Amino acid sequence: IDYYDDPNAPAANSLVPAASAVVVDDQGRILLQRRRDNGLWALPGGVMEAGESIAQTAERETHEETGYDVQALYVIGVYSDPKHVFAYDDGEVRQQFNVCIACRLLGGTQAAADESREVAWFTPDEITGLPMHHRIRARVLDYLAGAKALTA
Repeated sequence: IDYYDDPNAPAANSLVPAASAVVVDDQGRILLQRRRDNGLWALPGGVMEAGESIAQTAERETHEETGYDVQALYVIGVYSDPKHVFAYDDGEVRQQFNVCIACRLLGGTQAAADESREVAWFTPDEITGLPMHHRIRARVLDYLAGAKALTA
């Protein structure tokens, strides 16, 4: 269960590093996956595994969840909010901690994974109307603001 700023949320008992990826194609569209667990659109991403860097986490998770191969380029932001926790069936309550990374598309074939209902590319305008957790939307908006600043 995903809780945000909920006074009834259980207290966090773990903090696990995770990465998410903003992947943009040559048409300026952003890669998203529709999650099976909550039906919301999200950036590909997941938990860091022992022996890998956070950049490798973003690359691996993107491939696993979307079928695309990517190369990590730069950090968009670090998202750690003690008001945002995830409660799991096994009793773990994880405080959100995510490093969002801009990635270059290298290749691959689009394929939804077990965690994803579907995978698709969206323009920034199309993303505005998609059902998406506001903390994921913040990462997309931060990427867009940074990309705009880089081209100004």
